[in-house]
Amino acid sequence: MGQQEKVATSLAGAVSEEISASLKPVDAELARRYPGDPGTRQPIHTVYVPGDVFTGETIRSWGDQALAALDEHAPDAATFGKVLGISDALAGTVYERVRAKLATEPIEDLRIDFEDGFGVRSDEEEDQAAARAARLVSEAFSNGTHAPYMGIRMKCMESNVRDRGLRTTDIFLSGLLAHGGLPEGLVLTLPKVTYAEQVSAFVRLLEAFETARGLRPGRIGFEIQIETSQSILAADGTATVARMIDAAKGRATGLHYGTFDYSACVGVSAAYQASDHPAADHAKAVMQVAAAGTGVRVSDGSTNVLPVGTTEKVHEAWKLHYGLTRRALARAYYQGWDMHPGHLPTRYAAVFTFYREGLEAAAARLKAYVAKIEGDVMDEPATAKALAGYLVRGLDCGAVGADEVTALTGLTRAELDAFAIPRRSATLTATA
Repeated sequence: MGQQEKVATSLAGAVSEEISASLKPVDAELARRYPGDPGTRQPIHTVYVPGDVFTGETIRSWGDQALAALDEHAPDAATFGKVLGISDALAGTVYERVRAKLATEPIEDLRIDFEDGFGVRSDEEEDQAAARAARLVSEAFSNGTHAPYMGIRMKCMESNVRDRGLRTTDIFLSGLLAHGGLPEGLVLTLPKVTYAEQVSAFVRLLEAFETARGLRPGRIGFEIQIETSQSILAADGTATVARMIDAAKGRATGLHYGTFDYSACVGVSAAYQASDHPAADHAKAVMQVAAAGTGVRVSDGSTNVLPVGTTEKVHEAWKLHYGLTRRALARAYYQGWDMHPGHLPTRYAAVFTFYREGLEAAAARLKAYVAKIEGDVMDEPATAKALAGYLVRGLDCGAVGADEVTALTGLTRAELDAFAIPRRSATLTATA
């Protein structure tokens, strides 16, 4: 062992202590505002079903309709792959996994809609529909027919529908408690938010409900739907959506982009309202930066081009939906909306192809990083986190199998999670 270098310093330890003490408020603020990913599964889509249309058979019906669409318009892997441009090497595996997914878990996240999809009804009719929704959701979680995530979208906090939205939320949550309790997969969506004060008001409602029913403070979270220009840019030129996340006091779980309301709000003509419009890209980029590190996930919107009619029209709609979904995935929007059962085959095809195409390369890079093997790419810890997150998301949705990933990386799921998902601290988890 060679002679050790003499280490010289010029500053007293008190300087370091003083600097650390001065930054303690910043440390606390970083921990509060940017706790990191919550470590839960993020669904790859959200399906909206009007409150008066949803039944106990809706999830299975959507899966059956999607399988029937495949049978009619793409009865084999070769046809499906050719329509969507999936390579011959992947088409068979993707097609098989898509069919299996539709047979076992056709919907990952379902929202029973009491807003645009439900419209304005009599109070008695909406009361009954909300109570019925609570019963059906409870039954689904009880008998195992539920989607991993389920809940409602209530009416917004604007004055003309505010009382109705608050009442529907109360009826739905009260009904869940009456039928066995709040399920772990419960999700609420607050639409058409324009001011952070509306988020604060919804938080007050949930706080009051938790107090009234003896629930743990912070038990009920919700998504914020970004559908207005004011939710992106405030009157003073600042990013409103960042204020909304803060106003949610740790309850915000997602930001969902509303393609058509937002497009119309900024004046985009109907023919050009789509999730790949420059106005949409700008809004989602602001959402993405505002949410980064906060534990709030970002979701893309939907397409209103439905895969119905002749095989030619279905194929055209499938190509569009597949392309938009792949585009969103490349931009790190790992969730979107699906409006029709016919969208499910291409949602899963796009997601599965995305993860399977990159499986071997991502696994090899992560394995090399863990083993400290030098290669033609020098990855840093942040990239290792991204590589592991990519593999975890592929596992969660069924695109890849656990045995495949372990064989390629040498890592267990727990080890992948340790790379991919910095957990919230115990203190933050208790109040989130």
